[in-house]
Amino acid sequence: MTRIVSKAVILAAGNGDRFHNPTHDSKLLQPLLGRPILVRTLEAAYDAGIRAATVVLGYQADRVRALAESGAPGNMQVSFVENPEWRLENGVSALAARSALGFQRFALLMGDHVFEPPVLQRMLRLEAGPDESFLAIDARPVAPEVADEATKVRREGSRIVAIGKDLPEYDALDTGVFVFSPIIFDALERARALGDTTLSGGVRQLAGLGLMRGVEIGDATWCDIDT
Repeated sequence: MTRIVSKAVILAAGNGDRFHNPTHDSKLLQPLLGRPILVRTLEAAYDAGIRAATVVLGYQADRVRALAESGAPGNMQVSFVENPEWRLENGVSALAARSALGFQRFALLMGDHVFEPPVLQRMLRLEAGPDESFLAIDARPVAPEVADEATKVRREGSRIVAIGKDLPEYDALDTGVFVFSPIIFDALERARALGDTTLSGGVRQLAGLGLMRGVEIGDATWCDIDT
């Protein structure tokens, strides 16, 4: 039986140090075609079927929280957790949301990634084993300079077997749109114990157990608002 996922974690704690603006404000506050980036992420999640979102705060937490509270669409319930270690990598921010999720499947989104809602909508409805997780991947050819900036994945069939920015052999790019089993939190703890505080470190742990599947986005567009 398919269990439709309706909750999401949105990572919004970082300072976006490669995104330069005169005031050094969080890039999530910056407008993209007239809408703040974080509001676009919330709206896309809502359009895909997310009805409750936990936003992980860190840098400029009060301002990011105020934006999320005022900009959340429709009847979306928005809650917040703070990551006091926001200067570390994004796996620590994901771990900060553990207490807010309990033992349920959830989507995990990057606050600064723009994506098309139908991609996530399909993922929220996919049948999955109890411990299986999904990552939306882009398998289209890209220019080398694009691939250099992206996190890469390698698959065997639909299973992701390797992930990382410096992966020498890969067949798709990580778009930053996930649907996770709650065991991702144990995987992130194991990765951190090994010295890896990235979200990819936790995904790598799940991939080693055969529990990560790639979901191709086809012709859909996405963008990591980075530099």
